[in-house]
Amino acid sequence: MTLIATVFAGIAALVHIIAFAWETVLFRREGVHWGVFKIRSEDVPAVLLWSFNQGFYNLFLAAGTVFGLVSVHSGNVELGRAFVFYTCGFMVLSGTMLFISNRLGLGREKDADVWGPFGQGVPPLVAIIAMLA
Repeated sequence: MTLIATVFAGIAALVHIIAFAWETVLFRREGVHWGVFKIRSEDVPAVLLWSFNQGFYNLFLAAGTVFGLVSVHSGNVELGRAFVFYTCGFMVLSGTMLFISNRLGLGREKDADVWGPFGQGVPPLVAIIAMLA
Protein backbone atom coordinates (compact mmCIF):
# COMPACT_ATOMS: atom_id res chain seq x y z
CA MET A 1 0.00 0.00 0.00
CA THR A 2 1.44 3.38 -0.95
CA LEU A 3 2.22 6.19 1.45
CA ILE A 4 -0.50 8.33 -0.17
CA ALA A 5 -3.11 5.61 0.34
CA THR A 6 -2.02 5.14 3.95
CA VAL A 7 -2.05 8.87 4.75
CA PHE A 8 -5.44 9.54 3.16
CA ALA A 9 -7.03 6.44 4.71
CA GLY A 10 -5.71 7.68 8.06
CA ILE A 11 -7.20 11.13 7.43
CA ALA A 12 -10.52 9.49 6.53
CA ALA A 13 -10.46 7.51 9.79
CA LEU A 14 -9.66 10.67 11.76
CA VAL A 15 -12.56 12.56 10.15
CA HIS A 16 -14.91 9.75 11.20
CA ILE A 17 -13.54 9.68 14.75
CA ILE A 18 -14.19 13.43 14.99
CA ALA A 19 -17.71 12.87 13.66
CA PHE A 20 -18.21 10.20 16.33
CA ALA A 21 -17.16 12.66 19.04
CA TRP A 22 -19.50 15.36 17.72
CA GLU A 23 -22.48 13.07 17.18
CA THR A 24 -22.21 10.87 20.26
CA VAL A 25 -20.15 12.54 22.97
CA LEU A 26 -20.57 16.28 22.38
CA PHE A 27 -23.89 16.57 20.55
CA ARG A 28 -25.78 18.21 23.43
CA ARG A 29 -23.43 21.19 23.36
CA GLU A 30 -24.87 24.12 21.44
CA GLY A 31 -21.57 24.69 19.66
CA VAL A 32 -21.92 21.22 18.19
CA HIS A 33 -25.64 20.64 17.59
CA TRP A 34 -26.16 24.16 16.27
CA GLY A 35 -22.65 25.12 15.19
CA VAL A 36 -21.92 21.94 13.24
CA PHE A 37 -25.30 20.42 12.39
CA LYS A 38 -27.69 23.40 12.51
CA ILE A 39 -29.98 21.56 14.94
CA ARG A 40 -31.87 23.93 17.24
CA SER A 41 -31.53 23.27 20.98
CA GLU A 42 -35.25 22.53 21.32
CA ASP A 43 -34.94 19.85 18.62
CA VAL A 44 -32.01 18.01 20.22
CA PRO A 45 -34.18 15.51 22.17
CA ALA A 46 -35.98 14.54 18.95
CA VAL A 47 -32.76 13.73 17.06
CA LEU A 48 -30.53 12.52 19.89
CA LEU A 49 -31.12 8.82 19.19
CA TRP A 50 -30.28 9.35 15.50
CA SER A 51 -27.17 11.34 16.36
CA PHE A 52 -25.93 8.90 18.99
CA ASN A 53 -26.25 5.90 16.67
CA GLN A 54 -24.84 7.75 13.65
CA GLY A 55 -21.77 8.55 15.72
CA PHE A 56 -21.17 4.87 16.33
CA TYR A 57 -21.50 4.09 12.61
CA ASN A 58 -18.70 6.59 12.06
CA LEU A 59 -16.60 5.11 14.86
CA PHE A 60 -16.98 1.59 13.46
CA LEU A 61 -15.95 2.77 9.98
CA ALA A 62 -12.89 4.45 11.44
CA ALA A 63 -12.04 1.34 13.46
CA GLY A 64 -12.24 -0.82 10.35
CA THR A 65 -9.93 1.51 8.48
CA VAL A 66 -7.44 1.62 11.36
CA PHE A 67 -7.58 -2.18 11.65
CA GLY A 68 -6.89 -2.43 7.92
CA LEU A 69 -3.93 -0.04 8.10
CA VAL A 70 -2.45 -1.89 11.07
CA SER A 71 -2.94 -5.20 9.27
CA VAL A 72 -1.23 -3.96 6.11
CA HIS A 73 1.75 -2.66 8.03
CA SER A 74 1.92 -5.82 10.18
CA GLY A 75 2.33 -8.07 7.16
CA ASN A 76 -1.26 -9.17 6.50
CA VAL A 77 -1.52 -7.07 3.36
CA GLU A 78 -4.50 -8.75 1.68
CA LEU A 79 -6.72 -8.58 4.74
CA GLY A 80 -5.68 -5.01 5.49
CA ARG A 81 -6.23 -3.78 1.94
CA ALA A 82 -9.68 -5.40 1.91
CA PHE A 83 -10.66 -3.61 5.14
CA VAL A 84 -9.30 -0.26 3.97
CA PHE A 85 -10.90 -0.59 0.54
CA TYR A 86 -14.31 -1.58 1.95
CA THR A 87 -14.44 1.04 4.70
CA CYS A 88 -13.14 3.80 2.44
CA GLY A 89 -15.63 2.81 -0.26
CA PHE A 90 -18.41 2.95 2.34
CA MET A 91 -17.23 6.44 3.35
CA VAL A 92 -17.17 7.67 -0.27
CA LEU A 93 -20.69 6.39 -0.92
CA SER A 94 -21.94 7.87 2.37
CA GLY A 95 -20.37 11.23 1.51
CA THR A 96 -22.00 11.09 -1.91
CA MET A 97 -25.41 10.44 -0.36
CA LEU A 98 -24.87 13.26 2.15
CA PHE A 99 -24.12 15.62 -0.75
CA ILE A 100 -27.20 14.48 -2.69
CA SER A 101 -29.52 14.71 0.31
CA ASN A 102 -28.16 18.19 1.08
CA ARG A 103 -28.88 19.32 -2.48
CA LEU A 104 -32.39 17.90 -2.28
CA GLY A 105 -33.03 19.70 1.01
CA LEU A 106 -34.00 16.50 2.82
CA GLY A 107 -34.66 17.08 6.50
CA ARG A 108 -34.08 20.83 6.33
CA GLU A 109 -33.85 23.69 3.91
CA LYS A 110 -31.44 23.35 1.02
CA ASP A 111 -28.12 24.88 1.86
CA ALA A 112 -24.72 25.34 0.33
CA ASP A 113 -22.88 23.16 2.86
CA VAL A 114 -20.43 21.01 0.95
CA TRP A 115 -17.82 20.68 3.71
CA GLY A 116 -19.47 17.69 5.39
CA PRO A 117 -19.70 15.63 2.20
CA PHE A 118 -16.28 16.87 1.06
CA GLY A 119 -14.65 15.92 4.36
CA GLN A 120 -16.39 12.58 4.48
CA GLY A 121 -15.84 11.56 0.88
CA VAL A 122 -12.66 13.03 -0.57
CA PRO A 123 -9.93 11.60 1.71
CA PRO A 124 -11.17 8.01 1.35
CA LEU A 125 -11.61 8.52 -2.40
CA VAL A 126 -7.97 9.61 -2.68
CA ALA A 127 -6.98 6.53 -0.63
CA ILE A 128 -8.92 4.22 -2.96
CA ILE A 129 -7.48 5.79 -6.09
CA ALA A 130 -3.97 5.49 -4.64
CA MET A 131 -4.62 1.83 -3.78
CA LEU A 132 -5.73 1.09 -7.34
CA ALA A 133 -2.90 2.99 -9.02
